[in-house]
Amino acid sequence: MKPIEIWEPVPELFANSNLRRFMQAHAITDWDELNARAEREPEWYWDAVLRFHDFRFDRPYTQVMDTSRGIEWTRWCVGGSTNLVLNCLDRHIEAGIGDRPAIFWEGENGESRQWSYHDLNLETCRLAHGLRKLGVRPGEVVGMYMPIVPEAAAAYLAVAKIGAIIMPMFSGFGSDAIVTRMVDAEAVAIITADGTWRRGKLVGMKSVVDEAARDIPSLRHTIVLRRAGNEVDMHPGRDLWWHEVASEGGTDELTLAMDAEAPFMLMHTSGTTGKPKGTVHSHCGFPGRIALDMGLMADFKPGDRIQWMSDMGWLVGPLLITTATFFGGTMVIGEGTPDYPDPDRLWRLASRYGTTVLGIAPTAVRGAMRNGPELVAKHDLSKLRITVSTGEPWNPDAWVWFMTHVCRGRAPILNYSGGTEIGGGIVMSSILHRAKPCSFTGGVPGCGAAVVTLDGKPVKPGETGELVMSQPSIGLTRSLWRDDARYIESYWSKIPGYWVQGDFATIDADGLWYLHGRSDDTIKVAGKRLGPAEVESMLVATGKVAEAAAIGVPDDVKGQTLVCVCVPVPGVAADARLIDELTQAVLHGAGPGFRPKEILLVSDLPKTRNMKIMRRVVRSVYTGSGLGDLSSLVNPEALEELRKAVT
Repeated sequence: MKPIEIWEPVPELFANSNLRRFMQAHAITDWDELNARAEREPEWYWDAVLRFHDFRFDRPYTQVMDTSRGIEWTRWCVGGSTNLVLNCLDRHIEAGIGDRPAIFWEGENGESRQWSYHDLNLETCRLAHGLRKLGVRPGEVVGMYMPIVPEAAAAYLAVAKIGAIIMPMFSGFGSDAIVTRMVDAEAVAIITADGTWRRGKLVGMKSVVDEAARDIPSLRHTIVLRRAGNEVDMHPGRDLWWHEVASEGGTDELTLAMDAEAPFMLMHTSGTTGKPKGTVHSHCGFPGRIALDMGLMADFKPGDRIQWMSDMGWLVGPLLITTATFFGGTMVIGEGTPDYPDPDRLWRLASRYGTTVLGIAPTAVRGAMRNGPELVAKHDLSKLRITVSTGEPWNPDAWVWFMTHVCRGRAPILNYSGGTEIGGGIVMSSILHRAKPCSFTGGVPGCGAAVVTLDGKPVKPGETGELVMSQPSIGLTRSLWRDDARYIESYWSKIPGYWVQGDFATIDADGLWYLHGRSDDTIKVAGKRLGPAEVESMLVATGKVAEAAAIGVPDDVKGQTLVCVCVPVPGVAADARLIDELTQAVLHGAGPGFRPKEILLVSDLPKTRNMKIMRRVVRSVYTGSGLGDLSSLVNPEALEELRKAVT
């Protein structure tokens, strides 16, 4: 098959699109006019998006946005009350579509389940009833450490239904990472499973929670789903089986009307320093942003079936559940990985369940390329209408391969990038515009996206700059969890007047946008982020390491992989035994997905004059790239030793 290196817009796709209907409803003639009006009249724009998708409120808002405290502190849907579940379940049951499939699920061992909207609603209501009986109150945080199973969707919705705050966590985390997040949130409960299957192996989850629970003073309840059937310890007074907690109640369980800006979800994202940042998403904010990104930009419709191999600890997990249920569509989900038990599992699921919207990460595509296009060709992907790509930047070969063999020149690759803090995207591709490998059409309308220099000036074509926003978006985190100062420092202080996302970007001569990776040091392995400070803390906690630098380096399949450079404490032998012990510390604390590619032992690390470790320089030495400005380096001798260790 001849490679397809350019995607050309398909007229029929736009003719039947939500975007076209929206533009026609407001007498907007083209994309440029839409962007201009969205930036000029943001209150009109966001109100129009919510109304277009029939966003429900128990009490209507009196003002769509209030920027009186500054755009950093914008309040949304002022005076209104709503609930995520009102929009994602209740209105569909009321409309009589309860028999429509809500979930198609497959486990690694071939078992499958299908839930209708009635099934999902009943399980959500029963768990909500049980949580209320346990005394979980509105505003309290409930952690979620679960595999991708239908019950994960019910847990997500049940916690929101009672006005509590769900905190999803990556299912591969070790106990240290769980403790950090649960303690920060003062979480009162955690929902988990006995175990899960990952690449044919039984992985215990309850046992990890048990280890973490010793260090979580606020924890009152652990709710355990019987998933894998492995033996687990149940601690009386704290631990309860899901089927016991969710054994009572019916579909008349109250959905609590919450202030539109009340938080329903707390998700942690890791930066380059300090503890993970707790991003806060509200009942109007996250689904409101889904209405724009997935409803208008990705053209999601009630009859669509969306497939996205993900995890609840990555924003895509909540995004998948919210997208499918907000629009009355169906989610196609699978436990485990996209290439196990068979290398073509991703395409088999899409064919079997008639996937129309496929979410993909470049990491998964790079892995699929090793098996050749023949495995894709075996499966009927004719129902595939839209693909959405996120997680990390593409490389051109993977983009062309996916466009040629999966999209087949028909379905667009809607490149999509934002973050946990955004609750959606900053930049995205459009069904209206041609696409070149790795490109974005530009900023999502209404975000004021731009690429600027560090002094806030627009970059020239082809020049690299910082990706920023000049306008607030309804999906933005409402500060950081109990840390307003860090919120301003992290996002609004680097370039005055702009939200700085931390991504390098360029705009080419044709006006297409491209991302080039993080401008900070966050480690992102196969789409999962972990801050270097977290990894370094795990290493130092062994008592064998005085200091450490954790970096992400390029990897052909995962996008990045973890490398650690450590300084042993005096008297500790710098040998293979130490490297093995440090490796085990990272596996125990962060989980197997973050196994270090290499651990190097040196006597010192490159530091600035104020004694900050220069991770940027460590990464440059390891990868052999340019070192950049070394004017702040206080110990140049450390560079030479590091070079010798790398070679």
